Amino acid sequence: MSTYPIFQYAYYVNDLEESINKWAKLYYAGPFVMVPHHKTDKFHYRGTDTEADVSYAFGYLGDMMIQFIQQHDDKPSIYRDMYKAGEEGYHHLGLLVHDFEAEYKRLQDAGFVDACRLYADEVDACYFDTRSLNGGFTELHGDPKNILGIFAQWKRAHELFRPGDNPILVL
Repeated sequence: MSTYPIFQYAYYVNDLEESINKWAKLYYAGPFVMVPHHKTDKFHYRGTDTEADVSYAFGYLGDMMIQFIQQHDDKPSIYRDMYKAGEEGYHHLGLLVHDFEAEYKRLQDAGFVDACRLYADEVDACYFDTRSLNGGFTELHGDPKNILGIFAQWKRAHELFRPGDNPILVL
């Protein structure tokens, strides 16, 4: 049996840049890499191929990755499952997993619903609806070497980040 620590906390927000600037000022989080209008290679949301228009920002606060999500439309999504337009707050925690399929099966066997599964940037990811347990979703995120290298670069950028530095990086 493997155990995976939480590597990420994610928040649904109305404005990525505003959230980044607030967290950088208050917590010295960042810098954040912005990924506007992210697209996937494969996608399903609750049995459909409906993919909302979302942008992301990823940064570190200490050893923890922080993700901000902004949805630009009103399509059904795991974000709209929790928040109406204008609302914001905690959305999910992320587990970085080596054996994605085994962990996927484990959460299914535990009775949680696969609300969204996707493949993008050479990574499998899935969001299980665990609101009854933790008030949000649980993301399983694969850990191929390429993504671990990217995460290491982002973490190093955080280690070098100083108050007053620009907290926003755009891909």
